[in-house]
Parts: sequence; C-alpha cells; structure tokens
Amino acid sequence: QVQLVESGGGSVQAGGSLRLSCIIVGYPGSNYYRSWFRQAPGKEREAVASIIRYSGPHYADSVKGRFTISNDNDKNILYLQMDSLKPEDTAMYYCAVGDGADWVDQYGYKSWGRGTQVTVSS
Repeated sequence: QVQLVESGGGSVQAGGSLRLSCIIVGYPGSNYYRSWFRQAPGKEREAVASIIRYSGPHYADSVKGRFTISNDNDKNILYLQMDSLKPEDTAMYYCAVGDGADWVDQYGYKSWGRGTQVTVSS
C-alpha cells in the first residue's frame, strides 16, 4: 500500500512561486506515473504534471513553462515547482501514483494524497 503526503501549499500573490512536496511511503514501482492533479471549487479534477521512468515529464498546456515536476528517487519525494503563479492556479493540489494508460486519466491512479491548498491572489 502506497501512502502519499503533500505539503508546501499556501497563499501567494500573482507572479509568486511555491514548491509542493509529496512524500511517497512505499514503493509504487518504476513503471508507475507519479503525478500532480488539481481541483478548483466547482471544477473537475485535472492533471497538471507527471513523471515516469523512461518517459516525460508531461505537463498540462496551462502550466507549461511555469511549473516543473521532479522526483528525488533517493528520498522518494515528488516535487512541483510552481513559478509565475496566476489566480487561475488556485486549487487543491493532489499527488497521485498509478499505472494507467494515460497520465491525464485520474481513474488510472491507485493512490492519492489528501491534498494541499494553493491560493493565488491578484
């Protein structure tokens, strides 16, 4: 059983930066996607970024050039560096691991964290 614990969320002004961390307890397997999703109030959960051995990283178009996903294999920590934040980035951010066919498909993920809130003010 893989457990995920996110941290690093907070409130920033537009243009600011945050770095999210996700501690992965347990070994999800080298062929598993390690990803970040987000969900804003009243909206569907959407894929933000993903990393997997031998492929990626992958990013949603809305965050390309602003967000960077990385994985510390030694510490088993997944990061999401978020720069040039915009008010539309406001959401609960979740990390997840899974082996689905498509990194953007939330139903392909078996383990989820509880989320960390990111709020960007204009």
